[in-house]
Amino acid sequence: MAKQKIVVRVTVNNDKKSRKAFVIAASLDGVESASLVGSDQIAVTGEGIDSVRLTTLLRKRVGYTELVTVGNVEEKKPEVKESKPAGVTWQINPYEYYYNSYRMPSYYVY
Repeated sequence: MAKQKIVVRVTVNNDKKSRKAFVIAASLDGVESASLVGSDQIAVTGEGIDSVRLTTLLRKRVGYTELVTVGNVEEKKPEVKESKPAGVTWQINPYEYYYNSYRMPSYYVY
């Protein structure tokens, strides 16, 4: 499954209800992060989150809830930098490694 981001608008009158809505959103299965966007929106990201269940729970326990957006999260791929050692190469003599088992393999530095 892909990560998804769900934004829900919740109508709240005071801080107690907004905190309660935030706790409900954060306690669902699959939620990786939840954040308050402005004073009346909650953004939830994670895998396998049921948006209908989220809005139903918020409507039952907090009040009027509107589902604003549901979409996939585009993950940023980090650039892989190839690091080369500064003039040092390691080479293992395969014959010495297999035939001289009583010693540790020798590493030659060039």
